[in-house]
Amino acid sequence: MKRKILTAGAALAGLGLITGILVYFFLFNKPHTDYSKAEADFEMKAIAVFEEFRTNPELASGKYNGKVLSLTGELTAVEQPDSLTIAVFSYEEGMFGSEGVRFTILTEHAGSVIAVAPGSTVTLKGLCTGYNETDVIMEHCSLVK
Repeated sequence: MKRKILTAGAALAGLGLITGILVYFFLFNKPHTDYSKAEADFEMKAIAVFEEFRTNPELASGKYNGKVLSLTGELTAVEQPDSLTIAVFSYEEGMFGSEGVRFTILTEHAGSVIAVAPGSTVTLKGLCTGYNETDVIMEHCSLVK
């Protein structure tokens, strides 16, 4: 009887070990999404997204957050705080500065965005992560054209 209990315990421990290894390799070791190659869920003018978030943030959040957006607009500025590159489409001047859409650019695409002259019309694609009451925030972005 003791032998059966020990065998069953060893089998369960082995099964648990194998399950743990599989979870590690297939879940935690999963490659990250390449947003520069991802298909856009929405392709539109950046001003339209900004206006939707400004007028009804809850509805726009449900519609766009977590989605890949391809947004076209006039590049107002490119900021480089620390190692980040942030492209800005400004539409209004608020209490704390310009308001619009801010794109955090992927490192490998930063050079191509920096080379674009302010005032040019460009299309940037990335993951929409929300609205902070002044700007629509886009992350993992790349220059489409």
